Amino acid sequence: MIDGVKVRRLGFIPDERGYLLEILRSDWEEFEKFGQVYVTAAYPGVVKGWHYHKIQTDHFVCIHGTAKVVLYDRRADSPTHGEVTEFFIGEQNPSLIKIPSGVVHGFKGVGQDVALIVNVPTELYNYDEPDEYRLPYDTDEIPYDWSVKHG
Repeated sequence: MIDGVKVRRLGFIPDERGYLLEILRSDWEEFEKFGQVYVTAAYPGVVKGWHYHKIQTDHFVCIHGTAKVVLYDRRADSPTHGEVTEFFIGEQNPSLIKIPSGVVHGFKGVGQDVALIVNVPTELYNYDEPDEYRLPYDTDEIPYDWSVKHG
């Protein structure tokens, strides 16, 4: 596991009316502080990545469909520098992924439905000076291939 990344398996709380899914609580160890909440979507087969932040920590939960979330530790001073970690999260595997600043990440919608990811970052998005740094999805810097692995 990449240093600083935390994963929490989430659970549905059902009753006769439906269900509730807690995404992030301030009394969980993954919580640092609140910046904002937003939803991002990827159509099936679409890759949204790579990007990273210098300040912000992200907290990803896939609330609809399935997403393949991939992390790459680009931090030179990290004990897991150069490591790649892959997760499949969504309706069949409700999970929270805490992604520390400096860890490059992206996701791909897999399956037949749009993948909806709720993110609870620690910082507000700054429209004038975004803490958002991008790399091409097929960059040679990251040893990862987004294609489906058959077999």
